[in-house]
Amino acid sequence: MSDRAMEPDNDELIFMDEEDSVETVRKSAAWKVLIVDDDDEVHRVTRMVLNDFEFAGKGIAFLGAHSGTDARTLLKENPDIALVLLDVVMETEDAGLRLAKYIREDLRNNFVRIVLRTGQPGQAPEEQVILQYDINDYKSKTELTVTRLFTTVIAALRAYRDIMTLNANKRGLETILKASASIFEIQAIEQFAQGVLTQLTSLLHFEEDALYAKASGFAATGNLGQNLRIFSGTGAYANLVDQELYGCVPEDVASMLKRALASGREVYIEGNKYIGYFKTEIGSENIVYLQGDSDTLTEWDHYLVEVFCRNVAIAFDNISLNNEIRDTQREIILKLGEIVETRSRETGNHVKRVAEYSCILAKALGFTDEKVGVIRFASPMHDVGKIGVSDAILNKVGKLTEEEFEVMKRHTVVGYEMLHNSPRELLRTAAVICYEHHEKYDGTGYPRGLKGEEIDILGRITAVADVFDALGVKRSYKDAWPLEDILDYFRKNRGTHFDPKIVDAFFDSLEDFKAIRDQFPDVTD
Repeated sequence: MSDRAMEPDNDELIFMDEEDSVETVRKSAAWKVLIVDDDDEVHRVTRMVLNDFEFAGKGIAFLGAHSGTDARTLLKENPDIALVLLDVVMETEDAGLRLAKYIREDLRNNFVRIVLRTGQPGQAPEEQVILQYDINDYKSKTELTVTRLFTTVIAALRAYRDIMTLNANKRGLETILKASASIFEIQAIEQFAQGVLTQLTSLLHFEEDALYAKASGFAATGNLGQNLRIFSGTGAYANLVDQELYGCVPEDVASMLKRALASGREVYIEGNKYIGYFKTEIGSENIVYLQGDSDTLTEWDHYLVEVFCRNVAIAFDNISLNNEIRDTQREIILKLGEIVETRSRETGNHVKRVAEYSCILAKALGFTDEKVGVIRFASPMHDVGKIGVSDAILNKVGKLTEEEFEVMKRHTVVGYEMLHNSPRELLRTAAVICYEHHEKYDGTGYPRGLKGEEIDILGRITAVADVFDALGVKRSYKDAWPLEDILDYFRKNRGTHFDPKIVDAFFDSLEDFKAIRDQFPDVTD
């Protein structure tokens, strides 16, 4: 016999025939309740009693199984089942108890609430079952009146909701703790914001559609709300990170955000949608958008979101300041390299080109992004030791004497001694490059005559970058070489002057080298 309900409206439950194992709902969200019983009448009565059931704005999506074996399949396929109404005696006398043990021990599902319903209490005594099995309630079928069934389901779903909220908060806290060790790294801040957002959405019983947006750039310019980009999101916004805000959110949300920004208020509410806005001391604009399933937000709710805005915005301020300091340090290093080149009457663009060439080679050789960044900013210092060489030698027209060349070779040692005691990785890397970029793969270079792998890979990379650029520009003692002559030089000196694998990477990246050369040309009077 079918217990199909009358044709419902779109927001009502739809029951399938009893022989079907899974009922579906048109609701966007519903509590999944699994009925496990070999008695068709139990399924029918349970569905009938709970037909119009609603808790926390959600109805019930029923799943039905007539044996413990069938129930195992459904539990695997539906890890978000909130409640299991479980019979004890089915295909075996202890099938229900075995299933309860399977849920907790095999599936390791400690969230779902298990209510044991039995028509044979003597078969599974309550005190014994409660002690030995991790179930949440024990009911005799004879005592489950309509009211008591309703009460039992309400209590179980409330407990499930609260447990899931605590678990979501725990996940958010774990994310924040992981981020705390490296809070000033951009990726860590993303984890931090995502964790706090997860906590807020679950703590406030909000839907999972939420986002955190921040103005691009160091300070907001122009009209309020322009150039905002999504920084962290959940639900519908989880895959929109780093996209422009107004280009990817629904029109009603975009309109509300614009109204909120125009109002100038830190807290803006429309119905069940909440916007928190905070502008930091250095001018960055930050927005939290949360959509809840209740039209009422308490003062505590407001406080939580305001704390989120302030804490994450302050963290961003610290990152911006830290990046500003780091960028300033790198610019000073670059300028110092340019100053040395200016002393030798060479263009400052030489150090820029060497930096980019070294970066290209490092990428081609499989360096990490972090290591590529280090060599990009360390390689411009390769000739900083020339600061200790006299102008007469640096700018001499024609070939140096043997004595003058010995003085010139000292620039590698001078540069190393200037930098190698620094606690900064960038400067220590620059020291190695200063010391070894004139070593040759066959051991005939200077200052120490290192050979092959004895030469640091950074020195071998910079050697290729430096020689390529030096041969291609006019200097006081020579004219610029044609490109084909430069390429022949590298072919002939592969394995003698230069590391063969770096030469190969150079030829593979030749078009990129040409592009850099065109981007940073020498400036002539």
